[in-house]
Amino acid sequence: MMGRTSLPSRRGMGLATLVLLGTTMLCSTGAAFAQNPPASGDASGADDQADTGLEIEDSDVIVVTAQKREENLQDVPIAITALGTEKLDELQITDFDDYARYVPSLSYQSSGPGFSNVYFRGVASGENANHSASLPSVGTYLDEQPITTIQGALDIHIYDIARVEALAGPQGTLYGASSQAGTVRIITNKPDTSSFYGAADVEVNNVAHGGFGYVGEAFVNAPLSDNAALRVVGWYKKDAGYIDNIAGSITFPINQFDANGDLIDLPGDDITFSNADLAEDDYNDVETYGGRAALKIDLDDNWTISPQIMGQKQVAHGSFAQERGLGKLQTMQFNPERSKDRWFQAALTIEGKIGNFDATYAGSYLKRRVDGEVDYVDYAYFYDALAGYAQYFYDNGGNQVNPNQYIQFTDRYTKQSHELRLASPGDKRVRVIGGLFYQRQTHNIEQNYIIDDIADSITVPGTDSDIWFTKQFRVDRDYAIFGELTADLTDKLSVTLGGRGYRFKNSLVGFFGYSDGFSSKTGVAACFAEAKVKGSPCTNLDKTTSDEGFIHRLNATYKFNQDALAYATASRGFRPGGINRRSTFAPYAADFIDNYELGFKTSWLNNRVRFNGAIYQLNWKDIQLSFLGENGLTVIRNAGDARIRGAEADLFIRPTRGFTLSFGAAYNDAESRSDFCLFANDANDCTIDGPGGDTNEVLAPAGTRLPITSRFKGNALARYEFPMGVMKGHFQTGLVHEGSRTADLRLVEREILEDLPSYTTVDLSAGLESRGWTAELYVKNLFDTIGITSKSIQCIEVICGDPGGDTALGGKVYSFVTQPRTIGLRFGTKF
Repeated sequence: MMGRTSLPSRRGMGLATLVLLGTTMLCSTGAAFAQNPPASGDASGADDQADTGLEIEDSDVIVVTAQKREENLQDVPIAITALGTEKLDELQITDFDDYARYVPSLSYQSSGPGFSNVYFRGVASGENANHSASLPSVGTYLDEQPITTIQGALDIHIYDIARVEALAGPQGTLYGASSQAGTVRIITNKPDTSSFYGAADVEVNNVAHGGFGYVGEAFVNAPLSDNAALRVVGWYKKDAGYIDNIAGSITFPINQFDANGDLIDLPGDDITFSNADLAEDDYNDVETYGGRAALKIDLDDNWTISPQIMGQKQVAHGSFAQERGLGKLQTMQFNPERSKDRWFQAALTIEGKIGNFDATYAGSYLKRRVDGEVDYVDYAYFYDALAGYAQYFYDNGGNQVNPNQYIQFTDRYTKQSHELRLASPGDKRVRVIGGLFYQRQTHNIEQNYIIDDIADSITVPGTDSDIWFTKQFRVDRDYAIFGELTADLTDKLSVTLGGRGYRFKNSLVGFFGYSDGFSSKTGVAACFAEAKVKGSPCTNLDKTTSDEGFIHRLNATYKFNQDALAYATASRGFRPGGINRRSTFAPYAADFIDNYELGFKTSWLNNRVRFNGAIYQLNWKDIQLSFLGENGLTVIRNAGDARIRGAEADLFIRPTRGFTLSFGAAYNDAESRSDFCLFANDANDCTIDGPGGDTNEVLAPAGTRLPITSRFKGNALARYEFPMGVMKGHFQTGLVHEGSRTADLRLVEREILEDLPSYTTVDLSAGLESRGWTAELYVKNLFDTIGITSKSIQCIEVICGDPGGDTALGGKVYSFVTQPRTIGLRFGTKF
């Protein structure tokens, strides 16, 4: 059972020309958005904090730390999208959904704020999984520390951020297990001892078909002495709702089986109830507030210590999906839905010199708690209508009760990580970086599946009215030693050899299931030990899996000159195995990606033109496929192999001072390379019968397109800045296109869910800046496009999807959509 699954002169360049250019570009913003460092003395210090240290206005150089060294982005032989402080502001980026749009190689599934699964280069299996499934295939870092919890990455509010780096392709040697397909790095602006400065921004916006939203943000940088500084950041954001929970009623037929085993509807026993007390327009509003405080202390000329603490609370109401069969932006839910996501992270970075080597320690402790409620009436209705489940739900007097079902859940996460590394001087012909890594993360799971007023005999012991209860504790441990050696064989040719030796040990212990008064085979009836997890009635799951191995990265880079290079890479990424929550299924093994990539990076005309690209093939082996099995419980198994062939390209042009164009695109042809069978076997042979001689079946033949990722994703951006007396003005237009996608790997389920159609959104903005003040008017999603980002269903697709139309409700499929047209007005000041 499960809850909903759960980016010359300016004269004569007018606005009409700008809009025409921007809105006709079906390409992507470049893999490196340019930044103009502020003039000396600019109070914001924005680009100084972006670690560039550059003062050449037209060079548009971006410095990144993707390889754990400071390097010019154009010198790094990796496909990277980098959004700096200025560009994040210009694009009105405040959260994950905003910057994900501007990364062509990135795709994702989302069921609301804080619940997103991120994918790179088509490495997606389309899982419809609930809690505690496979680890993510994309790692997310805040500065030096990983923030990818077992359920997924934190949804960090983006403000006073130096840059967001999106690294496509396996990054396993330097970033480890959860960077199988790529890595996202959020780099904060650091405390600065040079001067006191700060900024504050306020915003009001209105969402079409919804209400008003508000944002307030501020930061202060304060030197404490010549060798110490403090930076404090705070934010508050209110997102308006736009999904309507419309009024309606539902009738449970209370079907029963007759003497012949046929399901019949007994007259007079139907139960009808409505959601009148929950019907509400714009009910999916979100409130987010949090802060960050960082301290930098220079102990001497060589050693710096940087402690930081960051926390956020996000409360989301309602559902972020429209329901099939209803109107646009409408759903019909019968139980309260909300989530409250609270977390904090304490981090410490120590940097210094040991001899001529740079030494870095990065450690952190993260604690996260998510409480919520989820409507589960679909599961209750369809299993009653199609299988007669409701006849088994009664009170202590033996009377039929309303079989309506809902979930109340609490997920608690902790994560600690420690990395110690050394790096030799970056200006030598032979360079080496290496280190040790340890990580331990936990997931304390509690999910109450509630039917009010059921009899004590069918209530899970220790709960108030749970028909099903999950109480489990998961621990994932990772150990690694890693290193990369780069040698300049000639003045033009460099070779890198990298490797990571790893070991993981993952365990899951606790309880799941029914009471022994309701089921004689599962839940309490299957317990084999007293409770090992506090709050559980007993233990029916206690398993551990572990493994060790080695992954590699090989790279050759040839620099034709300081403005052009080509590279070839062969690298491997992995994702650890784990434990299935249904104990009758074996643990699933690690899966691996072998990446073969050819790329180039070029700069022209004093870096006013940049053109970068890459082609690649990814071989994905032993795919961890998650899907809903019996009782709607997630099952994960290794389901064969896949191949992704693709290409990425980006183009940045500054034709004149003040006018910039950015293009780019990603193409991915992702398909399975072996049959996916109903019953798994080592040979991936669907002619081999399943357990007990059950007939096997091909659920998805070799050559089936992988889900979630479109073949083409692109975006474009045009910006024109111009003087207006003592003020500076700007116009900007951006376009994002997402191609059509499939929703599931399995063919029957794919047909039930239906494909995700392509969509295109257009953004516009205009603003003024004068003497430390800014004002900007923007429109996101100008043409009010309702794009579908992912789909979900509450139980097995052939049940809740009801493809035969055997129930009064038909199928219940939920489509998560892009935010409708949003018009905002923003004011800011720097001091």
